Amino acid sequence: MMIKTKSYRYFLFYKPFDVLSQFTSDIPGQRNLSEFGLPSGIYAAGRLDRDSEGLLLLTDDGKLIEKLLNPQNGHEREYWVQVEGEIQEEHLRQLEKGVVIGGGYKTRSAQAFFLEKELIPEERNPPIRFRKHIPTSWIRLVLSEGKNRQVRKMTAAVGFPTLRLIRHRILSHSLENLKMGEFKEISFPF
Repeated sequence: MMIKTKSYRYFLFYKPFDVLSQFTSDIPGQRNLSEFGLPSGIYAAGRLDRDSEGLLLLTDDGKLIEKLLNPQNGHEREYWVQVEGEIQEEHLRQLEKGVVIGGGYKTRSAQAFFLEKELIPEERNPPIRFRKHIPTSWIRLVLSEGKNRQVRKMTAAVGFPTLRLIRHRILSHSLENLKMGEFKEISFPF
């Protein structure tokens, strides 16, 4: 007798700003994943806040979701972050060493870089708040942990509030070739 094994499915999705990382909402009119034509029976392996945008991994592979959500199994996530003010090299070094955020928690070491000018994304709709006399900076942060609103708390801890947050990469997969609101199926392992 042949035993049939379950075939899992994996999808990358470019979540727009102001969309929940779930398929339902108790708030009338709140956008969520149900409006994008994603297959049924899949769930987000992690989340992005409503006011963040970028890459979500969705799957029906519950064991993989558990593995990715377990803090002991750190995996790389890369964020592109627009901050208020002119961030300097010394602030990037502070982010790399780890900073103390809510409740006295010190973040793990990270990688921090200036985002190359040619990679700076287009304005989002609606645009971020604009202040004529306050410049902004773009950085890349690579983390191996994912505490609630961690990137925002980290940039604030070094004096630069986050204005826009885009998760660009999870493990080896990035937003490359995906437009906002689009998804594509990928194969495992990745």
